[in-house]
Amino acid sequence: MRNHKSAAPGGNSVESYTLPSAANTPEEMLIIAALKRCGGDGVPSKALHRESGVRDKDAFYQALHSLEEKAEVKIDKDHWVKLAPPAREVEAELVSLSQRFGFARPKIGEDIFIPGRDLNGAFVGDTVLLYDLQKRDRGPSGKVKRILKRGEKKLTGTMRVDPYGARVTPDGPVRYDMEVSPNKTGGAKDGDKVLIEPIQDGRGDWSQAAVTFVFGTGDRARVCADAIIERCGIPTEFPEEVLAQAEKIAGMTVTQADIDQRLDLRDEPIFTIDSADAKDLDDAVSAMKTVDGYSLGVHIADVSHYVKYNTPIDQEAFLRGTSVYFADRVIPMLPEALSNGVCSLNAGTEKLTFSALMDFDREGNMIDYRFAKTVINSKVRGVYSEVNEIFHGTASQEILDKYAPVRESLETAKELADILAKNGKGRGQMDLSSDETKFILDEDGVCVDIQPRTQGLAEELIEQLMIAANIAAAKASLAAEIPFLYRVHEKPTPDRVVELCDLLDRLSVPCKELSRGTPTAKDFAAVLERVKGTGKEAVVNQRILRTMDKARYDHRELGHFGLALGEYSHFTSPIRRYPDTSIHRILSDLVRGEDRGAIRKRYKAFAKESALESSQNEVRAVTGERDAEDCYTAEYMRQHLGEHHIGVINGVTPKGVFVKLPNNAEGFVSLSDFEGCDFEFDGEICHRDLRGGRTLMMGQELGIIIAAADVATGRIDFVPEEA
Repeated sequence: MRNHKSAAPGGNSVESYTLPSAANTPEEMLIIAALKRCGGDGVPSKALHRESGVRDKDAFYQALHSLEEKAEVKIDKDHWVKLAPPAREVEAELVSLSQRFGFARPKIGEDIFIPGRDLNGAFVGDTVLLYDLQKRDRGPSGKVKRILKRGEKKLTGTMRVDPYGARVTPDGPVRYDMEVSPNKTGGAKDGDKVLIEPIQDGRGDWSQAAVTFVFGTGDRARVCADAIIERCGIPTEFPEEVLAQAEKIAGMTVTQADIDQRLDLRDEPIFTIDSADAKDLDDAVSAMKTVDGYSLGVHIADVSHYVKYNTPIDQEAFLRGTSVYFADRVIPMLPEALSNGVCSLNAGTEKLTFSALMDFDREGNMIDYRFAKTVINSKVRGVYSEVNEIFHGTASQEILDKYAPVRESLETAKELADILAKNGKGRGQMDLSSDETKFILDEDGVCVDIQPRTQGLAEELIEQLMIAANIAAAKASLAAEIPFLYRVHEKPTPDRVVELCDLLDRLSVPCKELSRGTPTAKDFAAVLERVKGTGKEAVVNQRILRTMDKARYDHRELGHFGLALGEYSHFTSPIRRYPDTSIHRILSDLVRGEDRGAIRKRYKAFAKESALESSQNEVRAVTGERDAEDCYTAEYMRQHLGEHHIGVINGVTPKGVFVKLPNNAEGFVSLSDFEGCDFEFDGEICHRDLRGGRTLMMGQELGIIIAAADVATGRIDFVPEEA
C-alpha cells in the first residue's frame, strides 16, 4: 500500500464528527432524558433511578451499564452518573486497504475513511486509535493516531507470475497487488492459491509479501475453499483432548437411571424430518389434536447433558460457535462422535432430549408451554422429499408404509404449521425469498451443476414448529427473569428507510406504508407481497435486506423485526449452534428447580459473553460460506463459457451492471461492452444511453453471454447479447 496523498471523499464540505450511538432501548432513552433534566454535573445512580421512571431495578442498572459501555455516560467511583462528552478519539479496526486509502470500523457507527498519508503504518486487522474525526459529504474521515494492537498478518491470495516478476493478488480486504521477491515465492506457480505474510518496506508501506504456504491451483474451487477457511480463521482440527473426551462420551448409553429421571416419551409418535444426507439430527417433533386445539412437542438433542460447562469440548465449541457448511464438506462445531453419534436423534434408538411441550388453541395461539428433560425413541427418520410427496399425494406405497407409524402425528403437525404460518403472515412476518444455492459436485469434487434451493411443504412445516419452540424458550426466560441469549433483529433506522423509499419510488413500486411514521414489519411485508412474482422481486428483496440490521445474538431481548415477534431465541439446534447449547444449559437449571437468584448470578456474565462470541463466529462462518460459494459458482460457469442466457439486472454501478441468472449465478457486464452507447448514470439504479435512449435499470431483463469465470476470485463476467 502506497501512502500517496489522497483527499477524503466528499470534496471540501467538512465539519466535526460525533460518533453515533447504537440504537438505545426504551430504558436507556429514559435514563438519557433524566440526565439531561438533571443538568451536566451528574447525579447519584439511586436518584437517577427514581428520576428516570424505570420501575424495574435490574432493568435500570442493566441499561445504565450498557450506556457506560457505549461511552454515552460516565460513572465515577462514588456512583455519580453524568453524560459523556462527544468522542474526540475513537478505537476502530482497519477493515479495508486500497493503494491510497483505508477504512476503519468502530464498534458503533459507519466506517471511517482514512487517507493513505494518515494510516501511520496500520494494516488490515490492526486495532487503531483515530483522531481528527470529521464529517464529510460522503461519510466520516479520520487519522490514525497510534496502533493499539496488531492484527494477525496472514492473508491468502492468488500468485501472478509474468516476465516482470511475481506478485500476489490478495483475497478480501486488501485491494492491491503485493510484490513477491524471487526467494520468497515458496515454489508457487502462476495461478496458485497461496498463504502470504505481508512485509512492510522501508517507507512503512505494506507493498511486499512472502509466500508461506501453497494450497494448490486456483482453478479448483475446492482448493480455494481451503484458502478461504484459512483466511477466515475457521478451526478445522479438534485438539486431541477434545477428541478423547468425545470418544469417551460417545460410549455412553441411555441407562434406566437416565429414564427414571426424565419424562418418558418413548412410546409417542415422534419423528424427524431432514435432508436425505443429513447426519446430525438434532430435532424431532410430535403433534396431536386436543379438545381445545393442538399439542406440540419439539424434542431437541440434549447436548448440554453431554457437553458440560468449561470442559475441553465446551471450550472448543465456544471458540467455533457454529458448524460451517461448504459444498464439499461440513466443519462441525462438535466432534462427529457427538454430532453424528450419541447426540443425533437416529430412529429406533433411545435418545436423551430436551423438549418444548406446547399447547395451542384452534387459532394457533400458544396457550401454554413447559420444558422438560425427556427420553424419546424416534419412530421414523423422515426425509424432506418423501414428506413432500406425501403432502402432494404422489408418494409410493413404500413411502406411505414407512410413515404409517407417525402419519396421524405428521398430518396434525402439518395442520398446525399451516395455521402458524398464516398467523405469521397476519402479524407481518416478512416473506423474503431465499437466494440459497444447491451445488452438485462430481466424484472429484468439481461443481457440475448449481440450482436455487427450494423450500417445500415439509421444510415449511419444520420451520414453523421450530419457530414455535424458539418463541416458547424466550417466553420462559422472560417469565423467570433469568439471563439468556436472544436472537434479535432490530428495527431499521429512519435514514435507511428513507433511502429505501427513494429507490422504490424510482422503481415505480408503491411504498406509502413505509413513509408514514415508523413502519412496521407488516408494512415491509406489504411491499414484498406487491412485487412477488415480478422481475423486481429479487431487487426489492435485496434492498430490503440491506435496509435491515443483520440478525444477531444478544443478552437483551430486543425483538425480532423480520419475524414480527417481541420475543425470540434459538433453542432448536444445539449440535450446530453454541447459543442454543448456552440456553439449554440455562434452561436446564431452571427446569431442575434451581434458585433463580443463583441462576442469575451464575449466567449473567456468561450470557453476555456467549451472545457476543456467537455473533462474531456466525459472521465468520457466513463470510467463509459465501466466499466459497462464489468460487464454486465460478467453477461451474467456466464450463459454460459462450452460452446465451437471460437474467435480471440486480445491481448498478458507475462502471456497469450486475446480472443474476435463474440459477442464482451473478456476473458483471461492463458498460464498455455496449458498442456505440454513451451511458449516463443516475447514481443508483439506472444507466441511460444519451444517444439511443436505451436504459439499463434494476429489475430489467437483459440477455447475456457468459464471457469469463475466475475461480480463484469468484468473479464472473458477462457481455450483452446485443452490444
